[in-house]
Amino acid sequence: MKYIGLELENFDKAHIWRRYIFFLIKKYFKDDFLEVGAGIGSFTKSYFNKFNNIMLSEVDINNFTELKKKFTNNKNISVSNNLTKDINKKFNTIIYLNVLEHIEKDTLEVNTALEKLNPNGYLIILVPAGEKLYGKFDQAIGHYRRYEIDFFKNNNFKNSKLVELCHLDCVGYFLYYVNQFFFKEEVYPSQFKIFIWDKFFTPFTILVDFIFRYKFGKNIMCILQKNETNDE
Repeated sequence: MKYIGLELENFDKAHIWRRYIFFLIKKYFKDDFLEVGAGIGSFTKSYFNKFNNIMLSEVDINNFTELKKKFTNNKNISVSNNLTKDINKKFNTIIYLNVLEHIEKDTLEVNTALEKLNPNGYLIILVPAGEKLYGKFDQAIGHYRRYEIDFFKNNNFKNSKLVELCHLDCVGYFLYYVNQFFFKEEVYPSQFKIFIWDKFFTPFTILVDFIFRYKFGKNIMCILQKNETNDE
């Protein structure tokens, strides 16, 4: 995975969005925790002082260095620049937040992550939705794809069961589409646009997502649980 970096710095300011995601997934968090593709630690700040034995993995050398610096005084956190397949440890929770779309062999990566889970452990995945929305921004930051929900619904991932599968950010889908239409040459959304989306539209989309029962949106969230008995 290779990140340009600018989008991470800009989206680091999306505090309400991250709190929304944390609220939805925190019930699946347990100690012995792995965040894959932790970037510059934007989401890590939501939970780093709530759990023991946290590992952050990041293969981009600049982001890896930033994570080491940022969490050097946190004894409950270790930082690795290994790929998931090369991490020699088992976990109770593994999260991929806007990471899987950066990985070419995504199904293989999901199955590898499941192998790294303890029985009954949770794999939490958040990805951008809507193949039709794939554009210059996705290309610039190394997205291989955006996702349709059938990828998770129809994929027979190894030794696991589907716990939750839903869309998020209904309002954001339309904003993203409108932005692509009117700002065709724009690659990165500005900090101002992210500020407006986060502070004004995200509180609204939280309500709209709930009203429409998470059936439509700019992101897809998938929760898999590893089977109690290991059939690998």
